[in-house]
Parts: sequence; structure tokens; C-alpha cells
Amino acid sequence: MSMDTYAAAAQIVIAVSIAIVWVGRFDNIVKEFKQYGLPDVVRNAVGATKISLATLLVAGIWYPALVAGPALIMAFLMLCAQGAHLRVKNPWHKFVPSLVLLLLSLFVAGVHLGTFSQ
Repeated sequence: MSMDTYAAAAQIVIAVSIAIVWVGRFDNIVKEFKQYGLPDVVRNAVGATKISLATLLVAGIWYPALVAGPALIMAFLMLCAQGAHLRVKNPWHKFVPSLVLLLLSLFVAGVHLGTFSQ
């Protein structure tokens, strides 16, 4: 398989993960953002941004020019999530989902920016 195929699979994994967490498990998101001490407006802005980026990543399977920017922004948001978990001293297992999505986002961005050779 080519790197583009792996990147497309990663784009789908990222998008489905975002949908599960931000739509299907929104009650958990509400609790986490309260734990972080962040206001509802920040939570809603982050959620809307992540869902928009996830949508662009899926659309990017057919329109690759859309992918690099959203993947880098998603990586940044996942890095921020790592910082939030660190700030409230969450146990290590709380760091894993955003760390995996951070790495997948960087991989996707790398493929679309030509960092990884075919």
C-alpha cells in the first residue's frame, strides 16, 4: 500500500474518533472541560473546530489539497489537549487518545506535505 492509502485511513480514523468523542460522548467532554476550568464558549469553539477539521480531512480523501492545513491544526489542538491533561495531572491513560490523534495528524500532514517519500 502507498503512503497516500495509509494517510487516507488515518484521516478516517481521526474523523471517526472526533465524531465519537464530540458527538457521541459529549457529556464526557462537558465534564472534562469543567475539570480543566475552561468556559463553555471555549469548549464549543474547540468542538466546532474539531468537527470542521474532521470533515475537511474526510473531504481531503477526494480533494488532497484540503488536507495539510486541517491536519496541522488538528495536531495543534491535540497538543493543547495534552497540555490540558498535564495541567490537571490526569493519569497517563487519559493522555493516550489525544496523543494517538496527535501522531496520526502529524503523519497525515507529513504525507500531504511530501515529508514522507512514496
